[in-house]
Amino acid sequence: MTQLESNHYNPDYQYQHIEVKPVTGRIGAEISGIQLSGNLDKSVVDEFNHALLKYKVVFVRGQQDLTDLEQEAFARLLGNPLNHPSVPLKDGTAHTLSIDSRGGRADSWHTDITFLPNYPKATILRNVVAPEHGGDTVWANTVTAYEDLSPELQKLAEQLRAVHSNSYDYATPKGQYNEEGRHLFRTAVEVETEHPLVRVHPETGEKSLVLGHFFKRFSGYSPAQSRRLFELFQEQIVQWENIVRWRWAVGDVAIWDNRATQHRAINDYGDVLRIASRVTIEGDVPVDINGQPSTVLKNIQNTDISNLRSEAGRIYEKAS
Repeated sequence: MTQLESNHYNPDYQYQHIEVKPVTGRIGAEISGIQLSGNLDKSVVDEFNHALLKYKVVFVRGQQDLTDLEQEAFARLLGNPLNHPSVPLKDGTAHTLSIDSRGGRADSWHTDITFLPNYPKATILRNVVAPEHGGDTVWANTVTAYEDLSPELQKLAEQLRAVHSNSYDYATPKGQYNEEGRHLFRTAVEVETEHPLVRVHPETGEKSLVLGHFFKRFSGYSPAQSRRLFELFQEQIVQWENIVRWRWAVGDVAIWDNRATQHRAINDYGDVLRIASRVTIEGDVPVDINGQPSTVLKNIQNTDISNLRSEAGRIYEKAS
């Protein structure tokens, strides 16, 4: 597994094997000179990972020939794939979700699967079908969002802990199941985790804000107080200066550091089909500035849906 320790991370690193072109001043870079389906040397993977850490989200064009299994193989070069605890996998795959606009649309700001204690460190998204117009995705840099806070607000943020829950999950399947089936998936597993609002990145040492769509409340605060605090810090994250927007073409692949970003899909393309394949990579349990880790508050399997999954050749994995 490729991982750069924080004392080895050098933001001024010079790339020898890949070409890296920044997209904005704060987040995003396009990488060329690489085919993700190929046999990649460790030196190439190390450089790729370094670019990912620096730019938070990287884009690789021209990967139309990349298959689901090759995408999973590339994911394993960066870490161990992590399956969603209740959403069905794509037929014939071990770790791939099909993100299909006929099911759900991830049109709110979020960091992937933060209701898990070890939510993904990275996500790999490959476009399969792109609208002719619209359907872009935007990412926000949660590191620069923290850095732009006043010292007083940084201190407040560092003291807060937030509960994240899967009580609403945009990834819950919709199109291929009736309401009873959708309810089954929504309630099969209940997971809640308390994360520090400010986590320390295990590879870069940077501090970032952990919020987004799966947020439920701040520990020790009333619902009204939690909403106001959420609005304060969430609005800080999605300032224009922190954002990159990507116009998809078939074969584009985006890989983002899920520990240092939020993202959302722009729902402006009507009934036009939009399909992508997603693999997530297991992360570490976040720690705050004092080294205190996140805490699991609830992890309950209410219904065993493995039979429902196996009928479609899918795999079920309980949250851990």
